[in-house]
Amino acid sequence: MTKKVLVPIADGSEEIETCSIVNVLRRGGIDVTMASVRSILKVTGARDIQIVADKLLSDCLDEVFDMIVLPGGMPGAEHLRDSDELTSMLKRHVKEGRYYAAICASPAVVLAHHGLLAGKKATAYPGFQKDLPETSCADQIVVIDGNCITGQSPGTALEFSLQLLEILEGAEKAQQIRQELVMLSEK
Repeated sequence: MTKKVLVPIADGSEEIETCSIVNVLRRGGIDVTMASVRSILKVTGARDIQIVADKLLSDCLDEVFDMIVLPGGMPGAEHLRDSDELTSMLKRHVKEGRYYAAICASPAVVLAHHGLLAGKKATAYPGFQKDLPETSCADQIVVIDGNCITGQSPGTALEFSLQLLEILEGAEKAQQIRQELVMLSEK
């Protein structure tokens, strides 16, 4: 059965992270839905690049996803944090024990803000690491703690995305995509 992943986006979402997550997961055979938290599909990323979502988040509320992944970027992470619909989905998702992930500013700005990192080790963009409830792993590129996965920055977005793929589809699939991308470092 094909795995389903939701990637919510907003004005100010980091383009490198958004595109890396969606690209790597789709290459790995994952059904990825980019959903705008706004009432229109087109959002403007953190570096003024236009991104067109597949759907509005409001059209995804009754869907079941294997994972929800939040890109970072500012003020994108704040817009994600302030979406009541997304907050409700995330809390339900966590309660049901499904995977949730965030990179860059979003671990601190969204997940920590809503109490979704309580008892979890996490990482975030260096300027936001101090806002994490547990900072013992904050300097790592990717931190996996149970069903919570966090990543550090735009520069680590491919590695973060490959870790997400490995969780969903296994090490062999992640290694295959790593090779297709001609990534020089082996995990």
